[in-house]
Amino acid sequence: MSTVYNTPQFIHHGAVDGVTGSCHEYRLADDYGVLIDCGLFQGAELSASGSAAAPQIAFAIDHIKALIVTHVHIDHVGRIPYLLAAGFNGPIYCTTASATLLPLVLEDALKVGVTRDEELINAFLARVRRQLVACDFKQWLPLPAFDGAASTLGSAGPELRFQPAGHILGSAYVELRHNTEAKKSYKTVFSGDLGAPYAPLLPAPKPPNTADVVVIESTYGDREHENRRARIKRLEQVLLHSLKDNGTVLFPAFSIGRTQELLYELEAIIHRLRGQKIHQQLRWDELQIIVDSPLAAKFTSAYDELKHCWDNEAKQRLKQGRHPLSFAQLHTIDSHSQHLDLVQFLARSKQPAIVIAASGMCEGGRVVNYLKALLPDAAHQVVFVGYQARGTLGAAIQRFGPQGGYVDIDGERIIIGAEIITLSGYSAHADKTGLVSFISRMRRKPQQVRIVHGDDGAKTALQQAFSSLGINAIIASQD
Repeated sequence: MSTVYNTPQFIHHGAVDGVTGSCHEYRLADDYGVLIDCGLFQGAELSASGSAAAPQIAFAIDHIKALIVTHVHIDHVGRIPYLLAAGFNGPIYCTTASATLLPLVLEDALKVGVTRDEELINAFLARVRRQLVACDFKQWLPLPAFDGAASTLGSAGPELRFQPAGHILGSAYVELRHNTEAKKSYKTVFSGDLGAPYAPLLPAPKPPNTADVVVIESTYGDREHENRRARIKRLEQVLLHSLKDNGTVLFPAFSIGRTQELLYELEAIIHRLRGQKIHQQLRWDELQIIVDSPLAAKFTSAYDELKHCWDNEAKQRLKQGRHPLSFAQLHTIDSHSQHLDLVQFLARSKQPAIVIAASGMCEGGRVVNYLKALLPDAAHQVVFVGYQARGTLGAAIQRFGPQGGYVDIDGERIIIGAEIITLSGYSAHADKTGLVSFISRMRRKPQQVRIVHGDDGAKTALQQAFSSLGINAIIASQD
């Protein structure tokens, strides 16, 4: 008979020594465990985790009964192809919106990192869709049966519930409840990535009432964000400053989440200032907004189709006849040849434009061609609006650009003449106050908070903040 643990075991297979590679094993017995996320390592964390072996599944999976996906960013789902290749054939639980978006993410990941063979990709995606279990928010549902321990679990086997996390469309934090040898209705919460309050398009997360243990992210556990009004004003000021010399303003941005948030905020600025001048030759409503990412365009369409998931503010704009993700100044670039032509045109003509291109950390994708063409020229600006993990090209540009330094791209040394700007308050992650509030607002505080998904300084600062409130918090280590 299976041995049921008095308290569950946590085995972290990623996102503990940094912010990528999220993968957490929750083990209830010798032969029963579930995974929460299965993401790719990126940047320096890829090398630190074993280089070529890092994206693969380097842990036993025979006892893994299910995969639970908090949201579809690549650092939370990018190892799913490897998981299935290793033999996992159990259910993949996610929210209904994530079930729509996940195949798009995995298709792109396979094309970029594994194969362009359409037949192989389609066969894999068909398998993923067969294993997907789309779940509504706020509904308890049973996880796979715990056959070896029926006498211990009784009628209260393991159950799962998704709650809105406010990070990207479909994102959730996860509640798991079950019996243990020591306690009935033991509850554990995995935060996934929690969103910032008042983020565009999505309702803010509300904490659970109770939990025995919470596993919480700490990406911005050591800093505070600007409020949204100040953030939008800074974005407007950055654009006024950047466009005065008619260069290109380049936003490296993740295809899902950040791109749609930027479009939402840009539409608001253009709507409010329509008819007014940026400078003598350019009005706000003449400004061209270009999304150069086929994947981002697909996600934006999916966001549009999933309007019922938007927050009240976004729905109100629709009632006013506005289209926050599809407006007159917005253009999308599809083909690779169009992309290459546009890069050269903007580099040569210095026509004023805003370009949003993936990837958010500049680790690949079309943004790399823009960087090679535009970075040497002081007429252009690169604006970072998201976290740049250690060892990524984005982090290097962010660090060395303000010093007039250089970066190596595809073996070529690129001197950075363009202005490098960081809008640090523009994040889809909760800041220190938001993370602490998620725990402190619970009616019954957890016995333990396990801190993951952050750099050392962020994790330590968040631990100290919890400790000052009498909350038992530990920094998780990778197993």
